[in-house]
Amino acid sequence: MPPDNSSKQLSPTVNGLDKGQAREVCSACFGTGVRIVPGKGAKICDECQPRDGDRLREAARIPRRHADCTFDNYRVPAGSSSLHWALMKAKTLVNDYPAVERGLLLTGPVGVGKTHLAVAILQGLIAKGVSCLFCEFGSLLKQIQDSYNPISKTSELRVLAPVYQAEVLVLDELGSTIPTDWVRDTMYQIINKRYNDKKLTIFTTNYLDVPRIEKTQEHEIASRTFSKKGSSERIQEMTTLEERIGTRLRSRLYEMCNAVVIEGEDYRKSRDHRR
Repeated sequence: MPPDNSSKQLSPTVNGLDKGQAREVCSACFGTGVRIVPGKGAKICDECQPRDGDRLREAARIPRRHADCTFDNYRVPAGSSSLHWALMKAKTLVNDYPAVERGLLLTGPVGVGKTHLAVAILQGLIAKGVSCLFCEFGSLLKQIQDSYNPISKTSELRVLAPVYQAEVLVLDELGSTIPTDWVRDTMYQIINKRYNDKKLTIFTTNYLDVPRIEKTQEHEIASRTFSKKGSSERIQEMTTLEERIGTRLRSRLYEMCNAVVIEGEDYRKSRDHRR
């Protein structure tokens, strides 16, 4: 008499899942992702693959505005070598994953498609079954502040757990938040944790490693700034990535990422801004 496998078939549906989720478990493979085909052995369950992709996409928390960003609809104007190079580097990362040791640091002015490329990378990796997460850095810091429990810190850990655990993380708008000591310590905590765990991270930032203004202008502005402006206004004059995130963290990013500088016009100012 064959063994009763009913309890084994039901276990994936009741371990931490509600009844609604239990009914969604695949009847062909019972949630394992592999089904047995008579005479052919074990095969990947075709019925589960679309569901897995949907679950990974939902878990990635890609903002609705960027949900349709892919490599195919990333427009590269004729003669724009930096955008072409950035697109090639992003595609290479997806194609080579998981044999990839370093993420990308996408830098450039607003409106050149840094977030588009970062999301397109996530879309490509999700299609390969990789767990990903998108975070806008300012929003992440706000979530940590709002959930902070000064006694146990359990709420803070709940916010950070997905950030630590995602195989690939996009941290969008790095350096956009006023660089207080708490902000820099939190940035270092998150990024250093992923560095030590060898988790791939993609960064986007509007800040370069050198100021965008000429040195003569920079000197004149600095002299006026530090003689007449208050501390909050001086912070706004921090024009390089290192000034925004600190020397220690910038050094860490050299080890974690390949820097890709994207140059171009703000596509939002153009008549056709579908990127």
